Amino acid sequence: MTIRVLVNGAPGKMGQLCVKAVNDDTDLILVGQTGRANNLAAEIEKNQAQVVVDLTNAESVLKNLQTIVDAGARPVIGTSGLLKDHVEMMQKKCAELQRGGIIAPNFALGAVLMMKHAKEIAKYFSSVEIIEMHHDKKLDSPSGTAIRTAEMLAETLAATTAKNNSVTKEIISRARGANYQNIPIHAIRLPGLVAHQQIIFGSSGETLTIRHDTSDRLCFMPGIVLACKKVMNLHHLVYGLENIL
Repeated sequence: MTIRVLVNGAPGKMGQLCVKAVNDDTDLILVGQTGRANNLAAEIEKNQAQVVVDLTNAESVLKNLQTIVDAGARPVIGTSGLLKDHVEMMQKKCAELQRGGIIAPNFALGAVLMMKHAKEIAKYFSSVEIIEMHHDKKLDSPSGTAIRTAEMLAETLAATTAKNNSVTKEIISRARGANYQNIPIHAIRLPGLVAHQQIIFGSSGETLTIRHDTSDRLCFMPGIVLACKKVMNLHHLVYGLENIL
């Protein structure tokens, strides 16, 4: 049985790659491609979409997620901009509806492994900062990957005392980066970049750095295809691709 997939944000670079990835997979059938000009709820109903992949922007992702769930489809969200409160609110709603969904701050396997191992390393290194680098057309900062990384690190560091509250004084506000979950995040936006992140741990006399680099958006496609299939057997909203691998 093939899974009926609609791609929201299809006109974008990621959207077009996703359209091709869905078309190339024998277990999936592309039933719709939507963008800003479309009524998402109406398109879901008209095309009888079972799964909706959202690859839009931070300004509309929460509204799109709510629309997808309300329309009876299963969301696969690859858009940045959702904070922990948003996720928890939608997880509660999906649990009540017994409707599966996946929110993945990053669909690349390497990025997922980076976050997974960083959480383990934080047991031994309590001082940590994140540097994320993206192309200059990315509107939101920090990235969803950086936000999720900070949340995962904070889960480990909650039992320890994070040491990022430096005694140094900021001469210019935010010189030490944004602070989320007591972890500094530094966002860089430059032409020539795609998506990159470093997690730097520090201890007495040493540092440990994990870095992930995306050179081609194709690396996200296997994770999206996997999520489209896995979501059909879920009855709740999963946050993070690591939870379905």
